[in-house]
Amino acid sequence: QVHLVESGGGLVQPGGSLRLSCAASVRSFSTKIMGWFRQAPGKEREFVAGISWNGGNTDYADSVKGRFTASKDIPKNTAYLQMTSLKPEDTATYYCAAKEARDRGVSFYYYPGDYDSWGQGTQVTVSS
Repeated sequence: QVHLVESGGGLVQPGGSLRLSCAASVRSFSTKIMGWFRQAPGKEREFVAGISWNGGNTDYADSVKGRFTASKDIPKNTAYLQMTSLKPEDTATYYCAAKEARDRGVSFYYYPGDYDSWGQGTQVTVSS
């Protein structure tokens, strides 16, 4: 398993921006598919963004496309989620997750149950 620690959450006004970080304590970060998920109170955890094992490909939920950008800095063992044009409906606890890329032909996983490791989450609140 991978030890993941998210940071960067906070309170932001609608239209604002935040950058979340996910620091991974692992030797083989370059072989990990990364995912960003979020969970609002009373709702299920949902996929937000995915990053392929080599960082070369990303995918996003329709609700965040064009506003969020996910990336992976392999030398720094850190994944990022840059969030812009934030909306009140983006308010949630955000989690990063990691999954070993045993099949290098698979770029993303979209379901929480697919992932092996999770961070503790960081709260994002979008409110005026």
